[in-house]
Amino acid sequence: MKKNPLFLLNNKRPVGVYSACTASGPVLEATLEFAKEHNSSVVIEATANQVNQFGGYTGMQPADFKAFVYELSDKVGYDKSRIILGGDHLGPLTWTDLNEDEAMKNACDLVYAYVRAGFTKIHLDTSMRVADDSTEEVLSNETIARRSAMMAKVCLEAYDDLLKEDPEAVFPAFIIGSEVPIPGGAQEEEDTLAVTSPEAFKETYRVFQETFKAANVEKVFDSVIGIVVQPGVEFGDADLFQYNRENAKELTDTLKREFDSFVFEGHSTDYQTPTHLREMVEDGITILKVGPALTFAYREALFALAHIESQICTDPSNFVDVLEAAMLDQPGNWQKHYHGTEAELFIKRKYSYSDRARYYLPVPSVQAAITKLVANLDAVEIPMTLISQYMPYQYRRIKDGIVENHADALIKDYIKLSLDDYQYATHVDELEA
Repeated sequence: MKKNPLFLLNNKRPVGVYSACTASGPVLEATLEFAKEHNSSVVIEATANQVNQFGGYTGMQPADFKAFVYELSDKVGYDKSRIILGGDHLGPLTWTDLNEDEAMKNACDLVYAYVRAGFTKIHLDTSMRVADDSTEEVLSNETIARRSAMMAKVCLEAYDDLLKEDPEAVFPAFIIGSEVPIPGGAQEEEDTLAVTSPEAFKETYRVFQETFKAANVEKVFDSVIGIVVQPGVEFGDADLFQYNRENAKELTDTLKREFDSFVFEGHSTDYQTPTHLREMVEDGITILKVGPALTFAYREALFALAHIESQICTDPSNFVDVLEAAMLDQPGNWQKHYHGTEAELFIKRKYSYSDRARYYLPVPSVQAAITKLVANLDAVEIPMTLISQYMPYQYRRIKDGIVENHADALIKDYIKLSLDDYQYATHVDELEA
């Protein structure tokens, strides 16, 4: 039986993985192509609100998402056996309006569906209050661990069922942790960002260890490779907290001193510099989650091509205007997240680090505009001088013979520019060396 490569991670070796947390087809295609070019494994994760047993906001169940990723893998000629599929924030995240019994039944069904579909990186996240939890006090580690243990038991059942169908099925690696940023970045502007204390980290570890043992799910705890902490990185609309290894030193030193192979998982690492990302991996934060930064890059590439199109096409797609119209027509996915004057909202809708625009790319009118944009540019030879103006990095890559001068290739290469930072930071191609 093949061993899960995530079990090779440890805090003494500065090799990590980055996890692409997105359901965007073009972004995933670029990510798989990038992994193929670098001869590396790749981690791709879906969140509980994106993909769940009821379809999530993508309309996909875990098995559907797996099929979707595998289809893209076949398209680019990437070895599917090197794909590590993950489930992020698996727990009662989308059912916090229900009481514990109902919320946790849904959470257990959710995690069953992920493990049964063959996902091999499972984040057990029960850090959020449900309807009958007190709003007067912080959710205790004991409650969080107890609920996670309930899900762990179901994971074992799902894996046993999977083995009957596939005797070579890989056992999942697990992530725990209750200090979890809101999926997709912070909602509030913050002045300072508190780093998880060593005491809080060790207490979480201890409580989970004892609770899982008492619940007879030690097999799952023995497969917990890491814990989510707040190492001091986050982003909001226009705010960015860069990693400061001195601020995180007490936490990361504790990890390296007191734990042999355990690692930290860093959420919201989007928009960090390559140097900061590399420092995180060196400091034991060897799992780097990235999502909005990749769809942000995709949106930037589309905007750049739309500007080029407006210069050379008589019947342009008007992609930028179509996207804005869709966001104004259905404001539900950005209204609670963006605040300010009309002029400020105009900028945030398009350019915010939080990238709420990504939720509108699948809208039929927006998809039609993207299709027309690509078709318009494929019908002409894009002048190199315009590529130099709007996509200068790709301009150099075309001249060097690395990238072809057509729209899809330019889009994918633009996305890969962000992935380059994570390849540099993690050396993921060395994980199984």
